[in-house]
Amino acid sequence: MTSLFLFSDLSGNKELRNVIIDSFSSSSEEVKSAASFALGNVSVGNLTQYLPFVLKEIETQPKRQYLLLHSLKEIITCQSSSDATVEQLTPFVSNIWSMLFNHCECPEEGTRNVVAECLGKLTLIDSANLLPKLKDSLKTESSYVKSTVVTAVKFTISDQPQPIDSLLKTCIGDFLDTMQDPDINVRRVALITFNSVAHNKPSLIRDLLENILPHLYNETKVKKELIREVEMGPFKHTVDDGLDIRKAAFECMYTLLDSCLDRLDIFEFLNHVEDGLKDHYDVKMLTYLMLVRLSTLSPNALLQRFERLIEPLRATLTTKVRANSVKQEFEKQDELKRSAMRAISALKTVPDSDKSPQLNEFINQIRSSPGTGPDLREHTEGLLVTRRGLDNGHQL
Repeated sequence: MTSLFLFSDLSGNKELRNVIIDSFSSSSEEVKSAASFALGNVSVGNLTQYLPFVLKEIETQPKRQYLLLHSLKEIITCQSSSDATVEQLTPFVSNIWSMLFNHCECPEEGTRNVVAECLGKLTLIDSANLLPKLKDSLKTESSYVKSTVVTAVKFTISDQPQPIDSLLKTCIGDFLDTMQDPDINVRRVALITFNSVAHNKPSLIRDLLENILPHLYNETKVKKELIREVEMGPFKHTVDDGLDIRKAAFECMYTLLDSCLDRLDIFEFLNHVEDGLKDHYDVKMLTYLMLVRLSTLSPNALLQRFERLIEPLRATLTTKVRANSVKQEFEKQDELKRSAMRAISALKTVPDSDKSPQLNEFINQIRSSPGTGPDLREHTEGLLVTRRGLDNGHQL
């Protein structure tokens, strides 16, 4: 397999292409991945010969399409490294763009994600012409195309200044409007893209938050119409099709605490944190992290909500897993309790928290329990040490 990574130096070898393509049929996923990478790098060494071949193979070899798209992504990435290599790629951009849009309708999300990454990287090469084309593509009725286009925008975002930034500033709201799309998957990828923007380049969305936040918060709610029962043999299993989008929404909220805190109505924000404390395991874990952050960033607001925060935390600590549950359920519940303890310890470090009768009663209950008392002391001491270090200007 190592030899496949060295092929980029042999682009003039006429037999090389067949050797790499044969490796696409290997039973080893590592070999196939290496072959995909090698084809991309070989193509860079002889663009006029290899790139048309790669594009043709993508169109005519559906079984190899995913690997070939990764090869194309490697080509675009390498050719984006300098003005000279961009110039070499420019004559092919129109054909590549058209071919990629032919595959936006692929039902396989993994394939669409690679298509989106290729589109995003191409857009960076010629943003003045290609970003408007991405925006126009939002007019489609196809949820697959819309989700691919919105994901493509994510791959144009970087934490470093880029020429595309001024153009994105004028139209990022159009892409994020898909948070209101009827299709749940389009809304989910819109949240993922929003999270990337909020993390890497919050200046693009700060002025839009007033309009975006109501739609973001709407996705934190449990929606009964997205919950269904599936029969698995003699058992019925509950499936929540809204869980992934709720997780995406809470991840956005966590990001906003660091990047746009001054633009948030913190009490409205806390309303949704409170709901998350009663949600699924994955959502609870995110809300516990938020409580720890809020204990530092907005302690006064947090203090005013202690009464409403404590009960769901108490429920987590007192919940017991059924005796006949699988080992994984016991492990998840233990991790949930440990994370809840970290959140409770964070509440305890909030100034004037000792004046809260609800928290004091809860803390006494925890201390009296052999299973949780030592954990509370350990987490609280750790948080206090961290807090003192931050107050002294040290980065711990």
